[in-house]
Amino acid sequence: MKHHTMKLILQGPNASESAARRVAELAGASAFNAIAAHVFRCDGVSDSPELRESVIGACLASGMDAAFVPTNMQLADFKLVVMDMDSTLITIECIDEIADMHGLKSEVAAVTEAAMRGDLEFRDSLQRRVALLAGLDASALDKVFEERLELTLGAHEMLHAMKAAGLRTVLVSGGFTYFTERLGKELELDITRANLLEVVGGKLTGRVIGDIVDADAKKAMVESQSAALGVPTSAAIVIGDGANDLQMMSVAGLSVAFRAKPVVQAKANVALNFSGLDGVLNLFR
Repeated sequence: MKHHTMKLILQGPNASESAARRVAELAGASAFNAIAAHVFRCDGVSDSPELRESVIGACLASGMDAAFVPTNMQLADFKLVVMDMDSTLITIECIDEIADMHGLKSEVAAVTEAAMRGDLEFRDSLQRRVALLAGLDASALDKVFEERLELTLGAHEMLHAMKAAGLRTVLVSGGFTYFTERLGKELELDITRANLLEVVGGKLTGRVIGDIVDADAKKAMVESQSAALGVPTSAAIVIGDGANDLQMMSVAGLSVAFRAKPVVQAKANVALNFSGLDGVLNLFR
């Protein structure tokens, strides 16, 4: 069986040229170039599962991300970027931080973690977690947004470049509209979709209104947004970290596992464990 030759992008805040050169040799690269600070491109790499495993293992040990991508892949090949929110575009899991305001962070975070690993069905896990928030003052959402929500390193740069290249920016989250809508305005995103928390008399009821945004809904979002642009889903870049992102990743032209659970890293085209979100841009260099 003939293996495709690809380019291998090595990067990370602590990626050194000497470590990258060792990986290039291991990968049998025909050419090696430093293309930016802490970013290296190796060309003419044969892609096989065995080689991937040894290259990724060597990179993890030296704090580098390794990405095997088609040699001629360009940002112009893509028309939309679809992102998860919690632990992807932002550094926190909003529901865990809301729960912290209710003194229930450990209980809720344990369920979040199990759902993201794929051990629990997302829909049930979300309903269970939201139910624990019943009675909490809705002002807790403001507090989380103002005091705890932080954009992931490199998010601004990545979004700026995607918009400049004419890609539609889509945020789809199993989290809450309270956060996606504010981020959408702040970051000038084209489309946002998430779950609506029910608030009555200024307090959370512990329920979600309407359809739950689960793995199926995320995948449907990629399909509908691609269709709206008149392009196949292979024109989508999808970035996520949890098991509920796997379905939308499976239809994308490029799937990026960002600081993701093992089940997600195993299935995505590319995994970024050390780089910021701007590391996605280096895949096209």
